Amino acid sequence: MSTPPTGPGIETDDEGLIRLQKLLAQSGVASRRKCEELMLGGFVEVDGEVVTRLGTKVDPRTAVIRVEGKRLPPVSEKVYLVLNKPRGVVSTMSDPEGRRTLGDLVADRPERLFHVGRLDTDTTGLILLTNDGDFAHRMAHPSYEVDKTYVAEVEGEVYRRIVKQLLEGVTLEDGPVTVRRARVVEASPTRSIVELVIHEGRNRIVRRLLEHVGHPVRRLTRTAIGPVPLGRLPVGEMRELSREELGELLDRAQL
Repeated sequence: MSTPPTGPGIETDDEGLIRLQKLLAQSGVASRRKCEELMLGGFVEVDGEVVTRLGTKVDPRTAVIRVEGKRLPPVSEKVYLVLNKPRGVVSTMSDPEGRRTLGDLVADRPERLFHVGRLDTDTTGLILLTNDGDFAHRMAHPSYEVDKTYVAEVEGEVYRRIVKQLLEGVTLEDGPVTVRRARVVEASPTRSIVELVIHEGRNRIVRRLLEHVGHPVRRLTRTAIGPVPLGRLPVGEMRELSREELGELLDRAQL
């Protein structure tokens, strides 16, 4: 007799196990036949070891599975969402002052969600939401160094020397800031568009950084977290992380 599904469409036996090629196929990796070919070709690892024996059973909730080197997230009831936060929304799930919050945007979701890090109220763009507390904590922690990409509209023309200054490192009142990448997307005497990649999440860090080098921010959007792009997701809308995106983030968070 089968136990209830351990995740969407995944049914296990009475020991909580499932054949590996069946799990791969049901997880959307490829057809069952193609998954068998991947196993026989030595392209599938379970807990660090290559598995080529068809019919090998695994626990889909705990096994660390890689297909051609890419992590397959474990089967779980957890949810991992990408939200395009509108301007004016507070990065909390509730607010005693009655301001509009992330919680208002996901009020129709049944899960108790956490936000991963924060965005300033005036900043738009990508923020992650999940009911996986360990994932939320690790993704927000600077020691895991997940890159965050921002696009800022700033005052004045940003010259090459400013980009060099940013890349060489800037020290603010609460310590140095490391900028991984910086480029000017567009520039004119009155305004410029700048893209920055940093991994820190200190309060208003991008705004303070750009103001420090003489270019106050007019508008700011976070466009990516690690491998997860905002893309064309409409403002105020959300989507689930793809299998590939979640797998890479779980690896980066060492989960």
